[in-house]
Amino acid sequence: MLGITLQETRVYREIKAKGREEEAVNLILRQMTKRFGSISVAMRSKVSGLPLVALEDLSEALLDFTSLADLQVWLTEQGVSES
Repeated sequence: MLGITLQETRVYREIKAKGREEEAVNLILRQMTKRFGSISVAMRSKVSGLPLVALEDLSEALLDFTSLADLQVWLTEQGVSES
């Protein structure tokens, strides 16, 4: 037909990227809960709204955090509003 495969379509790539974001969010939230205990809904929402590149950066930064306050500072530095 058009000479392209399903994997080459924009829709396929977007769905695949969205799946990677969801996996990253779930992993980071699990790591945060393991390290700091209960995480507020607001904090979960902020992390869930991050793009994949920021989630990748957060996964590394999280290793240096000693409290949720460190996460809040990091989010503020990334331009995530406090709400």
